[in-house]
Amino acid sequence: MTTTERTEAAPDPLSSDLIGSGVEGGLGDQMSAWWQRVRGGDMGSLPAIGGFVVLSILFTILSPYFLTAGNFANLINQAATLVMLGMALVFVLLLGEIDLSAGVTGGVGMAIFVVLVDVAHWNWVLSLVLAFVFGIATGALIGFLVARVGIPSFVVTLGLFLGYQGVALSVIGSGGLYRIQVPALIALQNGNLPVWAGWAMLAIMLAISAGTSFWDRARRTRAGVPNRAISLLWIKLAVILVLGGVVVYILNLDRSQSVVPVQGVPIVVPVVLVILWVGTFVLDRTKYGRYIYAIGGNAEAARRAGVKVRWIKWWAFVCCSTLAVFAGLLSATRVGSVDASAGRDIVLSGVAAAVVGGVSLFGGKGRLMNAAVGALVIAVITNGLGLLNLPAGVNFVVTGVVLILAATVDALSRLRSGGARI
Repeated sequence: MTTTERTEAAPDPLSSDLIGSGVEGGLGDQMSAWWQRVRGGDMGSLPAIGGFVVLSILFTILSPYFLTAGNFANLINQAATLVMLGMALVFVLLLGEIDLSAGVTGGVGMAIFVVLVDVAHWNWVLSLVLAFVFGIATGALIGFLVARVGIPSFVVTLGLFLGYQGVALSVIGSGGLYRIQVPALIALQNGNLPVWAGWAMLAIMLAISAGTSFWDRARRTRAGVPNRAISLLWIKLAVILVLGGVVVYILNLDRSQSVVPVQGVPIVVPVVLVILWVGTFVLDRTKYGRYIYAIGGNAEAARRAGVKVRWIKWWAFVCCSTLAVFAGLLSATRVGSVDASAGRDIVLSGVAAAVVGGVSLFGGKGRLMNAAVGALVIAVITNGLGLLNLPAGVNFVVTGVVLILAATVDALSRLRSGGARI
């Protein structure tokens, strides 16, 4: 069938002639389509971004210390652990599952690491590898019990949440505390890149983003499917350049209170960005990622289409637990020590970060970037309230209210999209 024949059979502007020809829509048309999706309830991380901007303006007005280079760097370090844990949980939340043990999994992994290094005097690289092996084994165990045995993930991970607290107590001891004395790991959350390296990081980000975007356009053209307007690509690159440039400039300012300068992008930033990019690539551009979204949308339909649902779920829990150990590493290197309570209180904040950022608790909707944005919102709340010297209880109340609002937006968006289908 030719393009002309398809046009005559389906005169609608969104008909198969456009889909089959690889012709891209105009910027106005695509912005209109985006607005229609937003009105239909598919808002993504838009509410979280709005909340981040409003909260930042509010705390800037209320505290003269919020919008300073020193606090900005501190905010990034505070958010890094939560960003990592939120991204870990996205893998299972997309399936409509949950992992309540992610926080304590990271805590026990770090307990194993620090005891092997400080007590057994093992090589720190080997000890860190074994900590990650523990995370992989935990994810495999959860995946087996959930995907093969059929136990609800809530029950399995709640059991591990309780049991691993006992494991941490056994490994470290009640009231015990071990310090991390590996300079390379301490620098992960406490060191900074040279000034030039921050700008080099931004240039690499732009190059990778441009290369990936043009590669996607070439693939879609060869496949005969429509591309987004080229102007959207340039707008995206311009946003990365401007926002990234502002962030690097602020972080390169001297933020020390002494004669010794402290400046540069924190080392944890490129580390988190690399993991964010790899995870996004897996979810957006591989069969495995597409299968995760398919299972989250309708597991039975995915199974009938030939997707190995059990294996996909199994590996999703492995990814979650492995990244949870990395989150535990970021938390431990920030404070410089590990105790028996490590990771006990952060898992719910990780779930909150993902949900606040726009990841659906019902599965099938969300991206790693959503969790990162949600984590930044929660970090801003914690940081700003701390600068105002408000009680810790206020932090929990505000975070809880934000989470409920985010869950409400998610539920309403599902209701509106469901109504549109009906």
